[in-house]
Amino acid sequence: MVIMGQIKLFTLCVASLFILSAFSPTIACRDNENSDYDLLIITPKKFVSPLNKLKIHKEKHGIVTKIVELETIYSLKNCPGRDKQEKIKYFIKQEFDNHKISFVLLVGGFRYIPIRYCHNVGKYSAFTESKFISDLYYADLIDDKNNFSSWDSNNNGIYGEWVGSSAEDYDIDLKPDVAIGRLPCNNIFEVITCVNKIIRYEEKTYGKAWFKNMVGVGGDSYTEFAGNEGEINTLNAMNNMPGFNHIKIWVSNGKLTGPSSVIKEINKGCGFIYFDGHGTPNMWATYPSGDNTTMIHGLDNKNMIYLFNHDKLPICIVSGCHNNQFDVHPSRIFSDSFYRYTWVYKCWGWYLVSKIFGGSIVTIGDTGFGYSKEDKQSQRGADSYLVPRFFWEYGINGTSIIGNVWVNAIRNYLDVFPINWSDPFGSDSSIDAKTVQQWALIGDPSLKIGGYPNN
Repeated sequence: MVIMGQIKLFTLCVASLFILSAFSPTIACRDNENSDYDLLIITPKKFVSPLNKLKIHKEKHGIVTKIVELETIYSLKNCPGRDKQEKIKYFIKQEFDNHKISFVLLVGGFRYIPIRYCHNVGKYSAFTESKFISDLYYADLIDDKNNFSSWDSNNNGIYGEWVGSSAEDYDIDLKPDVAIGRLPCNNIFEVITCVNKIIRYEEKTYGKAWFKNMVGVGGDSYTEFAGNEGEINTLNAMNNMPGFNHIKIWVSNGKLTGPSSVIKEINKGCGFIYFDGHGTPNMWATYPSGDNTTMIHGLDNKNMIYLFNHDKLPICIVSGCHNNQFDVHPSRIFSDSFYRYTWVYKCWGWYLVSKIFGGSIVTIGDTGFGYSKEDKQSQRGADSYLVPRFFWEYGINGTSIIGNVWVNAIRNYLDVFPINWSDPFGSDSSIDAKTVQQWALIGDPSLKIGGYPNN
């Protein structure tokens, strides 16, 4: 029965692909297109066809959209750049300057749309992390003097470099000028899955009772400190979400007992779920109070097959190391990153977003080692501030487009914790920079939270 179901699913995907190809013309970049628009989708040519369905849906709801093939950007004569990443960034800036775009969606995994790695080595000397993914690079277009923000002020081809007694690449603005999200799709079936999930979410979520459920999952993240930090942080986020049913899946109340306790709540339906603890690309977990010898897993990649929440798709925010590290691949089993589980097929956050018949609609989390305020000498900031501020932007301030919430939360963080580029690596300032540099939105940045009202 399982095999037959998989055959039917494969057949359905193939049929959907042929239908989309037959009725959706390719849209490429046109230099003479002068009108303003909202959403820029950058993708390889092979993924364009199903994305036209998303373009039609977005424009139905007033989000004017343009799809540009990656190959077109690389071929443009008037678009400078030292490498492919910089050519893409210059093109985004050109569209920002000329067409006032607000959102950029990158559709394609790291083998298709190249990653800009950031070389802010951070604090954890016990582990090797000389670089990490930063899609914020593509969103921080200009510096505070309105010049192109290269993230390479010493011009040595290493970006966001902070490894010495002060930052080698300094005075980076870091504030996003556009909202950026990525669907790190590896094949066209994943593109079709995500397009259909986005459309169904925005068409079917509005007014549904399940959306008003907010789930917080946490325990004692740092057993050497007093208090259950994961529970405290999720509670702070819940306090910024009035009008929601706050469901506490915590160690202290006995409700976090393993993956099944989390899966049960997701399958019931929730608008938001916030995990605060520890992670890898393969799992999320935490500890019981004062006990760092017994790890309680909240959700692992292998358990996600049991998620059948269908169209009751939550926005997932995760505080944990490497949960959104989407440059993983089975071939990396022989790399020096074995302890991070970089040899899995998909990272945790992307697994949720690309999951058929459920999962999440968006996952926001760290691509490298995550930080909480306990990691900082000042004991202030990092994810302990950034994530509750994200919920403040939606729950209190009323910002309703996911990418705008992401942008505003990062901008506020940098206002509250300004970067001192003269500090050494591992300092609070370098941690503050890395906190925003690695905070990746896997999903559609133009997504309307809670969907659009029914006509």
